[in-house]
Amino acid sequence: MTDASQLTLFNSLTRKLEMFEPVHPGEARVYTCGPTVYNYPHIGNMRAYVFADILGRTLSHKGYKLTHVINITDVGHLTDDADAGEDKMEKMARTQSQSIWDIAEHYTQAYWADIKALGIRQPAKWSIATDYVPQMIAFAEKIAPIHCYELESGLYFDVSTVADYGRLARAVTEEGEGRIEAVEGKRNAADFAIWRKTPKGEKRQMEWDSPWGKGAPGWHLECSVMSGDLLGFPFDIHTGGIDHREIHHPNEIAQNQAFCCNPGDSCGLDVPANSGAKVWMHNNFLVERSGKMSKSSGEFLRLQLLIDKGYHPLGYRMMCLQAHYRSELEFSWEGLAAALVRLKRMIIVAERLADVEAGEPSHPKLAPMLETFEKAIGEDLNTAIALTALEEVLAAKKVDPAAKRAVVEAMDAVLGLDLFGTARADLRLRPKTAAITEAEIEDVLAARKQARADKDFATSDALRDELAAKGVEAMDGDPLGWEWKLA
Repeated sequence: MTDASQLTLFNSLTRKLEMFEPVHPGEARVYTCGPTVYNYPHIGNMRAYVFADILGRTLSHKGYKLTHVINITDVGHLTDDADAGEDKMEKMARTQSQSIWDIAEHYTQAYWADIKALGIRQPAKWSIATDYVPQMIAFAEKIAPIHCYELESGLYFDVSTVADYGRLARAVTEEGEGRIEAVEGKRNAADFAIWRKTPKGEKRQMEWDSPWGKGAPGWHLECSVMSGDLLGFPFDIHTGGIDHREIHHPNEIAQNQAFCCNPGDSCGLDVPANSGAKVWMHNNFLVERSGKMSKSSGEFLRLQLLIDKGYHPLGYRMMCLQAHYRSELEFSWEGLAAALVRLKRMIIVAERLADVEAGEPSHPKLAPMLETFEKAIGEDLNTAIALTALEEVLAAKKVDPAAKRAVVEAMDAVLGLDLFGTARADLRLRPKTAAITEAEIEDVLAARKQARADKDFATSDALRDELAAKGVEAMDGDPLGWEWKLA
């Protein structure tokens, strides 16, 4: 039998699977890199939060007391992920002729709406970067004497002062750091800004006084300060998208080493806890071939676009769960539709258990499926296999309904598909631009059903064609009754 409490996770820092052993017995402390709220998140961004949600749900399922923190970056992130370009927030505020605070509020609320729509649980804390600027300045003051140097443009971290810089990215040569801006006076190509001074003669909407002059914190500094302040060093797990593995997280790790290690101590990354977190986890990219994943493409792929085209957001969550989080996932409308159909089938079966009160999740026929599920999520969050186990439970015949409901509830608590809270009618494809109301559709379908019962097939076909002309496909074998056609 599988040990239900066992959990192995892939550590990006060591590049291997490791048994999860919490820093504090019985607890799991997790930090997730959140969005920079200068624009709407695209669905590729949101894959990272579905992954982090599955991790958190799995830790809760395994019995750990979870403390999960997600940050909101409202200052400091430049248009390049390294040290080049303008502050993304300042640029968007100027483009839209709004205050930077209004920009941050609008896009934070939009991000939180997507979080809710995707069934992602609320973290213990949303940490807002601008709330922690005094702590950032104090952090920088502590590490500056040994690890930093000042230039006209700001305070820079000297990466040669910490051991094993770049190990997370496996990029330790200057050639591997080609994305980093060449700043005159930098000692090493990979050195990065801890504090960016406001250029002379300019004024930013977001700027603070510091020992190095008026300015704003560097992007990398924010996560080090907020994760350490809220979770304590070392904490258990740090998550983010694989794009953070190359620059942002190595820089964060370097800051953590500088802050936590005493001069003269061995602070290398052979001891993962020296990085600030024992385990670093990264989800792979969502790939979209048309180029609409970029926010510069105009109608880029954000969750609201999927909803406007008639797709329930849980269909996208299902799509994410069908692939392992460390695998690339290709997005297509056909793939999304297939994921929605799969979810629909699950919910149709779950509705038959709607009036059943859950009992004990134990039944001889269900035990192997539950074991498969536990093993799958316990082996680096293999949601693809876990989904198959859930489907097998739903399909099981001659099983005590109370036990079946209990097992489905337990599995769904990890996968977050809301099988008992979502109605099958909610999953119909209903584009925002549809030129016919649901009431009108239902009236025509009722008339067509009566015509078929009367064996008046000419009328039935005419009514079907009437619906088709308005973009509605009548699906006679589908328990849901009808679907929208999408152009």
